[in-house]
Amino acid sequence: MSELRWETWTLPAARLGPENPLPPLANICVPQPESRIDASVSPEDREYFGWGLPSGPLPYCLQDGYNRVRTPRAFPVAVLENEFLRATFFTGFGGRLWSLVHKPTGRELLARNPVFQPCNLAVRNAWFSGGVEWNIGWRGHWPYTCSPLFAACVRLPDGTPALRMWEWERVRQTPFQIDAWLPPGAPVLLVRVAIHNPLPTTTPMYWWSNIAVEQTSATRVIVPAEDALTFESGRLTCTPLPFHNGHDNTYATAIPHSSEWFFRVPGGAQPWIAAVDAQGFGLFQTSTPRLRGRKLFRWGTNPGGQAWQRFLGTPDYIEIQAGLARTQAHHLPMPAGATWTWLEAYGCLQIDAASAHSKEWKTAQQAAAHVIEAQMPAPALDTLLSDAEAWTSIPPNELLAQGSGWGALEATRRERAGEPRLQLPGIFFPGESLGAEQQPWLTLLDAGTLPESPPDASPASYQVQAAWSRLLEQSLAHPDGRHWLSLFLHGVMRWHEHLPAEAQQAWQESIRLRPNLWAEYCLGAAALMDSRPADAVHHLLRAWQMRPDFFPLLAEYLAALTAAQQRQTLLDTVHGLPADLQTNGRIRLFHGQALLELGRLDELARLLEDTFVAEDLREGDSSVSALWFRLQEAREAQRLGRPLTEEECAAVRRANPVPARIDFRMNEG
Repeated sequence: MSELRWETWTLPAARLGPENPLPPLANICVPQPESRIDASVSPEDREYFGWGLPSGPLPYCLQDGYNRVRTPRAFPVAVLENEFLRATFFTGFGGRLWSLVHKPTGRELLARNPVFQPCNLAVRNAWFSGGVEWNIGWRGHWPYTCSPLFAACVRLPDGTPALRMWEWERVRQTPFQIDAWLPPGAPVLLVRVAIHNPLPTTTPMYWWSNIAVEQTSATRVIVPAEDALTFESGRLTCTPLPFHNGHDNTYATAIPHSSEWFFRVPGGAQPWIAAVDAQGFGLFQTSTPRLRGRKLFRWGTNPGGQAWQRFLGTPDYIEIQAGLARTQAHHLPMPAGATWTWLEAYGCLQIDAASAHSKEWKTAQQAAAHVIEAQMPAPALDTLLSDAEAWTSIPPNELLAQGSGWGALEATRRERAGEPRLQLPGIFFPGESLGAEQQPWLTLLDAGTLPESPPDASPASYQVQAAWSRLLEQSLAHPDGRHWLSLFLHGVMRWHEHLPAEAQQAWQESIRLRPNLWAEYCLGAAALMDSRPADAVHHLLRAWQMRPDFFPLLAEYLAALTAAQQRQTLLDTVHGLPADLQTNGRIRLFHGQALLELGRLDELARLLEDTFVAEDLREGDSSVSALWFRLQEAREAQRLGRPLTEEECAAVRRANPVPARIDFRMNEG
C-alpha cells in the first residue's frame, strides 16, 4: 500500500507578509579568506573553500514583512504514506518535509515545529525551523524556503505514486527537480534530486538537506567519520571524533554555545548520518555518493541558543545535514550542460542503547551501520537511482500546486534568443504561471522596451541576469525606452555587476527624469555602504518623505541617522511616529541606541525593562545584548565620575548578565 493525497494542516501561524519591494543591495555573502584555514585542514578540503559565493540575493526581493502574532491557519500539504511511514510536505514553503511519522511506533522522527514563525535567518530574511529543508544555490537557507514550488503526482511503472516538486533558481539560473516516494512495504522514504546547469559555462553549485531532529541531553549523532571540520576561533580546523577539549562532541548538548561540525566521511564509504535518543531510537539519512557531506548544527545550551529556539517556536532541536561539498563554505564547479542526480533515503533507526551510547566510537558506528545497511544498502540505492531514470524523465500530466513564473519567462527568453531549452525533461514551466512580476520583462522581449509605471507604484520585480541586462541597455537607446523606471532598474543591474559609479549615475538620471523614492533609496543605501552617512540621510529622508507609511524606508532612514550620529533628529522622528510604530522592536532598538549616546540612561533602562526585540533580528545579531551591557557600563561610569577601564567593564558585565528574554548571542558560554 502506497498513496499520495492532499490535505490541510492547521497551525498557529504568524503572517508572512508581502515581499519588500526595495532592491536588496547589500552584499550578504562574505568570502572566506585562506587565512581562516588551520594547518590541520588537508589540501583536498581546502579546495573550493570560500569559492563561488554570489554577491547577494538579487534578483530576489527580501521577505521581511512578517510579524509575531499567531492565529490558526490552514496550510495545504501533500501526504505520502505506506505501511511504515507517513511523510507530510509543505509544497507552499519550499516543499519542506514537515513531518515523518514511523507508524509501527507512532513516533515522529523529525523535530516538527508546532507553529509557523518566520525569523531572519535565510538569504531572503524569512525562515522557519523544523522538518527537512532543501537548499540549492549558495550558502544559507535558500530563496524558496518561504515560497511555493510546483508540485504534481507522477506514477512509477508499478503504479506507486510519487510527489514531484520543482522550480527555477534565479541566481544560479538552474532548474531543479525533487521526486519523493514511499514504495509499498519499504521502511524508508526515498527522495531523488536532479539539478541541471543550462549555462554554457561552469557554475558554482551547492545543495544541503537540513534535517531537524529533537534534542535531549542524551541525543547522540552517529556518522561513519573519525574527524570533522569545525570553526574554532574563526578558523576552519580539523578535529578528531568523538572527543575534543574534554567533550564527546557527538552529543547534542556537549558544547554550550552554537557550533557546526562537518564530518569527514571517507570517500568510497556509504555516506549516512543518524541521531538517536537515550534508548537508541531515532532517524537516519543515507544517500548515493554524490551527496558526500554530513554535518551537525546545534544551537547550544547557553541562554542565547535557548532564546533562539524559543524565538523560532521550536522545541529543543539540532540539525543533521547532508550536502554536496565538504562544508557549507564550499561550492562545487558544475560543468556547462551537466545534470547531477542523487538519491536520499530517510528511515527509522533502532539500535540497543548500550551500543548507541558506547564510549567506543566504533561500537556505535558499527551498530548504526548494520541497521542502515540492512534497510538500504549502497547497492540498492544505486539500483533505485538507476531505475528511477525510467520514470523521473516523464513530465506529469496535471499540476497540483503552482510555483512562480520565472522558469516560464526564462524558457520564453531562450526560445526567442535561439538558445538551448532547459533540460530537465521531467518538469515543465507552464505559460499560465506567468504573472504581474514577469509582465514587464515579457513586454521588453516583445516590444524592445520596458513599460513605464507611475513612480509611486512598486517595481514589479528585478532582473540581473546578463541577458536581461543587455536587453534593457539596448532599450535605453529607444525614444520610449529611457524613462525613470528603466534607468532605475539599469542602475540595479550595474550595481549587481559591481559597477557602483555607473549604477549611481543611472539612479541620478532616473530622479532627474522623474523624482522617485526607488532611486533615492538606492543612492542612500549606496552612500551608507560607502561610509557617507550624511549623504545617506539626505537621500533616505527624501525617499521616506515620498511614502511615510512605508516601514522598510523608515527603518533604512533611522539606520542612516544612527550612522550619521544625528541622535536628536532620530528621537524627534521616533516621537512623531504613530504609537504602533513607536513600539515596533526595530524602532525601539534605534531609539535605545540614541538614548544611550545622549546619556539618557533612565529612559533607556525603562525601554529595556519592557520586553522587546526586533521581529527581524538577524541570526548572530547581538545588538540588544550590547545595548544592555553598555547601559550597565555607562551607569557605573556615571557613578564613579570617570571612564571605566577594560577590567572594570568586564567586571560590570559579569555582575549584570543579559536577561534571558533579550539574550540572542550565539557563541557565549
